Amino acid sequence: MYKILTLNQISTKGLDKFPREDYEIASEFVTSDAVLVRSHKLQPADIQDSVLAIGRAGAGVNNIPVDYCTEQGIPVFNTPGANANAVKELIVSALTLGSRGILEGIDYVNTLDDLTDGAAMSKLLEKEKKRFKGNELSGKTLGVIGLGAIGSMVADTALALGMKVAGYDPALSVDAAWRLSSEVEKVDNITSLVSRADFITLHLPVLDATRKMINRELLSHLKSGAVLLNFAREEIVDTTAVVEVLDSGKLSKYIADFPTPELIGKRGAVLTPHIGASTDEAEENCAIMAAVQLKDFLENGNIKNSVNFPPLYLERTPQSGSVRLSISNRNVPKILGSILSILADENINVIDMLNKSREDIAYNLIDLQSSPPEQVLEIMRKIDGVVNVRLIG
Repeated sequence: MYKILTLNQISTKGLDKFPREDYEIASEFVTSDAVLVRSHKLQPADIQDSVLAIGRAGAGVNNIPVDYCTEQGIPVFNTPGANANAVKELIVSALTLGSRGILEGIDYVNTLDDLTDGAAMSKLLEKEKKRFKGNELSGKTLGVIGLGAIGSMVADTALALGMKVAGYDPALSVDAAWRLSSEVEKVDNITSLVSRADFITLHLPVLDATRKMINRELLSHLKSGAVLLNFAREEIVDTTAVVEVLDSGKLSKYIADFPTPELIGKRGAVLTPHIGASTDEAEENCAIMAAVQLKDFLENGNIKNSVNFPPLYLERTPQSGSVRLSISNRNVPKILGSILSILADENINVIDMLNKSREDIAYNLIDLQSSPPEQVLEIMRKIDGVVNVRLIG
């Protein structure tokens, strides 16, 4: 029986993907086979030696020690796109908040609590409403930095609103390119995009290359009166630089899902408490996706949407046999050859196999005609460069 450790409240629709006759789910285990988290901050010391995989019910994995997991041969799964619609809808709200005097109008109306004469109130509002006049989104240019699952949905929605859309993504995948509307102008230079856009929305992961990408130098090229939206990650923006361009008036609004002390009360800063994916539907979608991916890995060794391991899927058929080896190793020569030689020496026939690598880690699935004895698996584990060996079935 597999044991799934949950370190956050996980939607029951996701947990129901684990059949109870084969899985035990709890928030505490002496040893567990997999960990399922949302925002819980995992430390290496929290990850038991028995853990085979970690599932993150969400896209970002900055709460998980990914490098440590890779060293231990532990795939870390995330759920890209599962919360995309929730974030997209919040960004549509942010666009309107950035273009119209909605918040200012609400704040003003809330000051009229001592005005009891309805006719007088109506007359006053008619006089004062010009203070909150804004602009329509139609015809304005939206710059989308990052054209993945969320960015492409935001681009499509902006087009439907009548906006012009320019996109920048140097790491655009083939799948993302197929998703993207032909009406989105692809820009090769981020500075060019920033200088043209009335609105800029960020959809990037936190990497060494993206940390504080939105910095003082880039913001110096802003179009006067631009609005910057950040519903991706706090770390990709240099907050000090944002405060400077807000103070100068060049940036009219910074609308973000990541409040920081220096932004609280700052003119032009509109902040929400990290609610981008906070919908019932998004939490359910993320939990279901994470559970399905963990289940397929535990039962079949297949990998989909891992942030540190290569994608690999080997179908299990009656012809492929019931015995499968899952092997993680350093991405260096001769390891796979050594493993196959050990199997050949034991007269164990290989029916099917797949091997893929990602940076410093390689991953293998090998279907066998018969099950190797434990001592053979121990010999494989002692090969220099082998991280772990697991017998499935």
